[in-house]
Amino acid sequence: MARRAPSVRLVRRLAVASLVSQIGIVVTGGAVRLTGSGLGCPTFPRRPEDFYVNPPEYGIHGFIEFGNRLLTFVLAAIALATLVAVWKLRPRRRDLREPATVLFLGIPVQALIGGITVLTELNPWVVMLHFVVSAVLVAVATVLVQRSREPAGPVRPIGAGVAGLWLRRLAVGIVATTFVVIYLGTIVTGSGPHAGDDMAQRTGLDPESVSQLHVDAVFLLLGLTVGMWFAARAAGSPGRVARAAAVLLAVELAQGLIGFVQYFTGLPIVLVGLHMLGAMVLVVAAVLLLMSTRERVVTEGVVTSGASAEDHHIDADAHEDDAEIGDRGVEEAHRAKIALP
Repeated sequence: MARRAPSVRLVRRLAVASLVSQIGIVVTGGAVRLTGSGLGCPTFPRRPEDFYVNPPEYGIHGFIEFGNRLLTFVLAAIALATLVAVWKLRPRRRDLREPATVLFLGIPVQALIGGITVLTELNPWVVMLHFVVSAVLVAVATVLVQRSREPAGPVRPIGAGVAGLWLRRLAVGIVATTFVVIYLGTIVTGSGPHAGDDMAQRTGLDPESVSQLHVDAVFLLLGLTVGMWFAARAAGSPGRVARAAAVLLAVELAQGLIGFVQYFTGLPIVLVGLHMLGAMVLVVAAVLLLMSTRERVVTEGVVTSGASAEDHHIDADAHEDDAEIGDRGVEEAHRAKIALP
C-alpha cells in the first residue's frame, strides 16, 4: 500500500521548526563566544570515536562548546525531515523545495566554516563569515515558512502599475541594508573584547570608528523603513505591507536601544547575546516585509498543494486580515481569484 504524502500542515510545522532551530544555533553559538569557549574543543576534525564526548580536561568551556555541537545534530535532523516532507509533497511545490534544499546543504557548509574557525584559532574574519551565513540561513528559513502558508502559483509585485513595483524595489533595498548593518555589526564585535577566547586575535580596527559606521548604517535602515511605511500608506497597498514595515521598525528601535545600552555599559555579555538574537529577529522581519510586497496569482479551478480541508482552513485563517484592507483594487483582485499572502 502506497504511503500517504505529507500534509501541508506538517510542512508548515517543520518549516517553523527549521526557523526556530536556525535562530537557536545562533544563540548557542553566541554563548560559546561570549563565555570564551570558542576553543573549548581545540582540535578539528576530531576522531569519530571522540566526536560525541567531551573530555573532562576541557572543563566548562568544553561543555559549552559541546552543547552547541550537539544542537547541530538537532538542526540537521529537522532540516532533513523538512527536506523529505517537501520533496514528498503532492502536487510538487518547487517554491518549497528550493529553500528546503538550501537549508539542508547549509548545515555542512556551516560545519566546515566552524572547523576553519578552530583551525585559524578564531580568526575574527572567519567568525564574521560564520555569523553572516547563519543570518542568510535564517532568511531562507523565513522564506520557507511564509511560502508554506501560501497556495502554489506564480508571484508578481503587489498592486498595479509603477507603485507596486517601486514598493518591491524599496523592500529589496531594505533587506540589502539589513545585511550591511549585520555585517558591520560583526566587524564591531570582531574589533571588541568578546573574541571567544582570551588568546584570539582581533581585527585591529578602531572599535569606536567601526561602531560609528555601524550606527550610520542603522540610521539609514531606519530611514528606509519609515519611508516604506509612508510609501505603502500613500500607494494604497494592502494593509499588511504597512504593518510589516511597522513591525520591522519596532525591531530596529529595540535593537538600537540594546546596542546603545551595551555600548555605554561596557558590553555585558547578556546584552551582547540579546543583540545577537535581535539581529536574527531583524532578518526575519525584513524578509517578511519583502514578501508582503508580492502576491501569488492562482488560476481559478486549480487545487493548490493537494491540501486537506483542514489545511485550507488554516490558509484561510492565515489570510483573514486581507478582508480588512479596504482597498478597492485589492477587493477586485480577490474577486478575480488572486490569492494574497
